Amino acid sequence: MSDTLASETVTPVLEGKPSPFAVPTGCYPLTVSEVQHYTDRLFRFRVTRPREFRFRSGEFVMIGLPNSEKPVFRAYSIASPSWDEELEFFSIKVPDGPLTEHLQKIREGDTVLMRKKATGTLVNDALEPGKRLWMFSTGTGIAPFASLIRDPETYDKFDTLILTHGCRLVDELKYGQDLVAALREDPLIGELVEGRLIHYPTVTREPFERQGRITDLITSGKLFEDLGLPRMGPEDDRGMICGSMAMLKDTKELCISHGLEEGANNKPAQFVVERAFVD
Repeated sequence: MSDTLASETVTPVLEGKPSPFAVPTGCYPLTVSEVQHYTDRLFRFRVTRPREFRFRSGEFVMIGLPNSEKPVFRAYSIASPSWDEELEFFSIKVPDGPLTEHLQKIREGDTVLMRKKATGTLVNDALEPGKRLWMFSTGTGIAPFASLIRDPETYDKFDTLILTHGCRLVDELKYGQDLVAALREDPLIGELVEGRLIHYPTVTREPFERQGRITDLITSGKLFEDLGLPRMGPEDDRGMICGSMAMLKDTKELCISHGLEEGANNKPAQFVVERAFVD
């Protein structure tokens, strides 16, 4: 039986109970295999992956729940790499968010809906080759980079990967810290990561070893001084940006001021921006 036909006969599950709503046409019903809550604002979850579903590391999909005849869908970057047998997502919790108010309550065995097409600009194909890849993220904007730093193709294309992650509070950094620590011990990709992946977390609202908005740290040059790296330039450096609207705008302007040109899937250049958001 094809997955399309199978999805039409699946009875979705929500909060451990059968849902009265059918799986919409053009959607995969995915079973939740793991949920981890980090704070009252952040959690991650993993779901089954359909055999025929393909995506490039760094892309996003539209996610929803079987809780209505016309479910609310929001864009979520896939945090797992393209080779993973499951799909991972990292999400905020919004008390009155049309989707996240309900999504944060999912448990193992529940059904998550996913539209069948993946897309996005934070992919290796949208960048010209370079020596260093700067991944600028805030909050859950780290998700596409969680995918990319776990993909050997990224290490084939760049000598050094710098993952910056800005959050308000220290405990909001844990997803990224756990991710990088596990990656260094990973038997498949650990050797690639060694000496080539740099993790630069920073916070804005409480004491931490690194403090300040990433845009301010770029502007002042402290980011480059801390890492012992030259300031960005179009010859050697490439950038990817994912975060809040204000962060996207400011970081994009900084990349341009350093001589980098914005690229796209159909026109690779020196930096790219993701403009898909959740609630």
